[in-house]
Order: sequence, then structure tokens, then C-alpha cells
Amino acid sequence: QVPLVESGGGLVQVGGSLRLSCASSDRTLRGYYAGWFRQAPGKAREFVSAISVTGIRTTYAEFVKGRFTISRDNALNTVYLQMNNLQPEDTAVYFCATSPKVYSSEVVATDQWYTYWGQGTQVTVSS
Repeated sequence: QVPLVESGGGLVQVGGSLRLSCASSDRTLRGYYAGWFRQAPGKAREFVSAISVTGIRTTYAEFVKGRFTISRDNALNTVYLQMNNLQPEDTAVYFCATSPKVYSSEVVATDQWYTYWGQGTQVTVSS
């Protein structure tokens, strides 16, 4: 299976920034839609952002618009999530996932649409 490895998480103060990376050792990842999800303590996993194969189309959850930016570098088999102005409610384990399936706006934000997942990286925002 395609291994996905997240990195870049850590402890940050309110208003700070982090950049998460999702890397794959399998070059076939370049042809897959990619997304970020997060799961906070006591909450269900929720959609954060997604990006198309070429990067021309991006999707964001309403609560991160204007603060987070998703991008990718297919030559490096890497997807990024730049997180700015972090708030305590952003504290969660962040997961990267990829989907080989056909895109539609109805499914891109659902975790069931994604096939491959990373192990997650912890983001903690303190105040």
C-alpha cells in the first residue's frame, strides 16, 4: 500500500503558525487527490482541506478559510498544509489522506472517499 507520513506538528502559541507535510515514498501518489482531516479530543474526525492532482482546485472547511493553505509538490511526492493564526480549537491530530477516485463536490470532504491514510501528527495550540 501507499505509505503516507505526516510531519511538522508540534506545540504552538495562539496566533502562531505551523506547516504540515505529508510525504509518500510511492510516486503514484502524484496522481491522487489529497486531503487533510483532523480529530480533536472528544470529537469526530472532520474535514480540513483538499487539493486536486494538479493543485488547480482546492477545497477548505469554512472554519479554516483565510487561515490555512493547502499546496502540493508532485515532484517531491509531498502535500502541505500551511496553518496561520492558530487557535486553541485547532488542537487535534492532523491526518493526510489520498483518493484515487473521481472527484465530486459531494464526496471530497468525506473521509469515506479517501483510500490511503497517514498515521497523523499532533498539533497543540496553547494559550
